Amino acid sequence: MKQILTLGYSPCPNDTFIFFALSRGLIDCSPFEFRVELSDVENLNQQAERGSLDITKVSSHAILHLLDDYALLRSGGAIGRGCGPLIVAKRPLTPKDLNDATVAVPGTMTTANLLLRLNGAHRGRTVVMPFDLIMPAVAAGTVDAGVIIHEGRFTYPSLGLRLVLDLGAWWETETGLPLPLGGIMIRRELGRDLAGSVDSLIRASLRYARNHPDEAWPYVREHAQEMEPDVIRQHIDMFVNEFSFDAGAEGEAAIRFMLNAAAKVEDLAIPKKPLFWDQSI
Repeated sequence: MKQILTLGYSPCPNDTFIFFALSRGLIDCSPFEFRVELSDVENLNQQAERGSLDITKVSSHAILHLLDDYALLRSGGAIGRGCGPLIVAKRPLTPKDLNDATVAVPGTMTTANLLLRLNGAHRGRTVVMPFDLIMPAVAAGTVDAGVIIHEGRFTYPSLGLRLVLDLGAWWETETGLPLPLGGIMIRRELGRDLAGSVDSLIRASLRYARNHPDEAWPYVREHAQEMEPDVIRQHIDMFVNEFSFDAGAEGEAAIRFMLNAAAKVEDLAIPKKPLFWDQSI
């Protein structure tokens, strides 16, 4: 009998590309059966806080709050350079203008919100809303500015919006590290052997998609119906990279730096648990 595991990831092209083969049974997943839930990453963060998913994509910011019960896998995450959240506005603004502005963010536990806080230029009110509603709200003047993620990086000019600050570029300049946007976490109680097997399966799934991109395309396109094909391809090219196969030493250093920064800004202690499934305290 197969062991059933719940798996959460977002409908964004990078996630659906990575998990396509695994979700469609195109690689041998025995002795496991994965029950997939696709949802916005902020919802996945909240589900992980409730412990309702065995394996899930989460924002790097959320890792700080999840380490007691979850450990990171080394594959499947979103780490890179030149791929960070952007602050955009309808009218010309400088970073100094953000001081007392009302800024929309895609969730309190998102890495985008953490970067906004770490940058420190904004000291005004924040409004939480789904990521896909932020650009329309900025364009309508409901908020002064918004922190945009995912495909918004490629499409904001089409709504007449202007770049105020590239938070990813700011992070890279300040730290010299790639930006860890999110990772895949697994419940610690499932054990090291199972975690290692799942890590290998995610790599195999990504390798399959890399070798059969035309086969993966319908699944990716199905969950990104409002995106133009060129935007989908740009999204995959930007967010799926060698860090997606393995965070490696550089990716781990970036995640640890962000955890320390998040702990400081939130005045919290980092749980004394291994960060990755294959580490010991």
